[in-house]
Amino acid sequence: MYLKILAAVNEHLNSEVAARYALHLARELDAKLFVCFVAKKGMPQQDRLSAEDAMKRLFNEAADLNIQAEGIAEIGDPVAEIRKIVHHEGISLVFAATRREDIQKRFFTGTIARSLSLTLPCSVALVRVVHSGRLHPAKILVPVKARIDHVKERACFATHMARAFGSKVFVFHTSKPLTKFFHGEIHLTPPEWEERLSRDISQFMGYLKQHAVEYEGRLLPGRTARNITIEAFAKRHDLIIMGASERSLLASLLKGNPVEEVLRETPCDLIILNPRHED
Repeated sequence: MYLKILAAVNEHLNSEVAARYALHLARELDAKLFVCFVAKKGMPQQDRLSAEDAMKRLFNEAADLNIQAEGIAEIGDPVAEIRKIVHHEGISLVFAATRREDIQKRFFTGTIARSLSLTLPCSVALVRVVHSGRLHPAKILVPVKARIDHVKERACFATHMARAFGSKVFVFHTSKPLTKFFHGEIHLTPPEWEERLSRDISQFMGYLKQHAVEYEGRLLPGRTARNITIEAFAKRHDLIIMGASERSLLASLLKGNPVEEVLRETPCDLIILNPRHED
């Protein structure tokens, strides 16, 4: 599904960490990795050197892992230049790091991360880096809804990220509070999940099983965003993989946006996937 993966880097360390997620996924999928740096006009020389050093480190690591890699450096608007590269090279997945200031803006308004996620014709994985020194996640938390759009791609992404690091996946679903759930968290075996929960979740779990990924299902009633952050903190997960929110601006204003809330409160690294590939 992902034959060409692009990692966008800049002068900040978090972009290099995000690019390493792309690097390991490229190795797992035997995909070609593109490392891209777009310098804004008037960018300080020190910042440009920092980004170029990051590209060199990534290329050295790609060579050590026998990953086919190519570097692209441009000057201009990052969103516009990355869009051109995606079209020209036929990129299927872009990794980009969120900036520290992004989480202070509601709905990422005016941020490069939001622009990339909304305008690129390929899938986009936005990465919020919390622990820059911890890149090999042993436990990956994957929150899912009852109805999952692009279920095959989401399952593919989570599966191969887990295989890339030898991780265990915890598929987590938050339901509306029910009386029988008041006694606390319900732990279900994979077959029980497939019987009780939606067809989409069963299909998601089936994809993990098909690719021999170790996984476990968890079900907890309550508020979605709060449950996700509490689960990640209490169980010491290393990475959360979520789907981009499909809520409209009005719905987000009225009911809140779970993805945005988790982005602000996550205790571990977070990847927000906006899938574009049709099932």
